[in-house]
Amino acid sequence: MVKELEIEFRNLLTKEEYDRLVENFRVKEDDFFEQTNYYLDTANFGLKERNSALRIRKVETQYQLTLKTPEARGLMETTQILGDDQATAIISGANIPVGQVRDMLKEIGINHEDLQVFGSLKTIRAEKDYKKGLLVFDKNFYGSISDFDLEYEVSDYDKGKEIFDKLLKEYQITNHPAENKVARFYNHIYGDNK
Repeated sequence: MVKELEIEFRNLLTKEEYDRLVENFRVKEDDFFEQTNYYLDTANFGLKERNSALRIRKVETQYQLTLKTPEARGLMETTQILGDDQATAIISGANIPVGQVRDMLKEIGINHEDLQVFGSLKTIRAEKDYKKGLLVFDKNFYGSISDFDLEYEVSDYDKGKEIFDKLLKEYQITNHPAENKVARFYNHIYGDNK
């Protein structure tokens, strides 16, 4: 089990901007990999109300259960690895297994028995090290749409913001800050009424 602070900057891209960045950063076809996020919440969106999110992410053959909770700057990610059978069971409606994620859910007032899967989002992703951070090129598919975004994951908020803003300007990318994927997923699938 891992707990770590996630600090990232995110910008929506047009297809043209995405293609240009992929070319400029020499991202090759074999740099891309696929991952799928399955999002969980209570029927009344208790996690969303707490500005938190819970997902099961499948990357190749591994599953990760990650709870994201707000911090002053960034999100605290609490992650535990799941076996194939555990992930499949949760997606089919079983309870979250005993562990740090379940403990954190209790701490923020969410009953793990009330959680259900609301849907999934597939991402085709490539990653490149960039100025002491990680630059992430994503093409996302959810509901009836697809979109593109660029993320920059860093350990220092102020330096990361400066580097990311400079990168957008240098590559003439329209500044279009993006909500995180779970927020975009919920807004598209369920609209503003949830």
